Amino acid sequence: MMRPWRWLRRWLLRVGLVAALVALFLVLLFSVVNPPTTHTIWSEKRRLGDIDQEWVPLADMAPVLARSVVAAEDARFCQHWGIDVQAIRTALAEGGRRGGSTLSQQVVKNVFLWQGRSWGRKALETLLTPLVEAVWSKQRILEVYLNVAEMDEGIFGAEAAARHYFGVGPEALTARQAALIAAVLPNPKERSAARPSRFVSRRAAQIQDGAATIRADGRAGCFQD
Repeated sequence: MMRPWRWLRRWLLRVGLVAALVALFLVLLFSVVNPPTTHTIWSEKRRLGDIDQEWVPLADMAPVLARSVVAAEDARFCQHWGIDVQAIRTALAEGGRRGGSTLSQQVVKNVFLWQGRSWGRKALETLLTPLVEAVWSKQRILEVYLNVAEMDEGIFGAEAAARHYFGVGPEALTARQAALIAAVLPNPKERSAARPSRFVSRRAAQIQDGAATIRADGRAGCFQD
């Protein structure tokens, strides 16, 4: 008779193998197929009754929006493999006052996992992020992020945000408007790009400068010509 611990070990190995295969399949699938929804979008739709989102290719967005979001959220986006060790060290040195998550990690959290600060979710995020970086291009990672990120309450993605805040399509955003959208990303339920506080206005000015800087110094080269 098989000992209980052996049965449990085999069962856990099988579950782990199935989970790994499912994760690989989804990563491969979403490299070419747009994710139909995310846990956050689904939960917000249940809570609010409806949400606003329309998928737009990266090529149909103002290039300055991509640069602004990278400058605001992950300036070393083109220089890391999904986990930015330098940013993590900086965050730890500053006592956790700033986050160390990359855009790639945020995409993994939004598309494959759920919100929250549990160690289990963080461990899964750390395992999945290098896989996504290996399979997806940097352009694809940024495109997915700019389509699934919440940019106001119930407003997801660049298309919905551009029209909600400024009444234009994402291709028509100015540098200032793009920077304002990027400035609200860390806390979209409390910040507004249309009615920015003094803090958001100052932050947008910093982001606008940062977007110009990463364009000039080549740090936007992995997602823009």
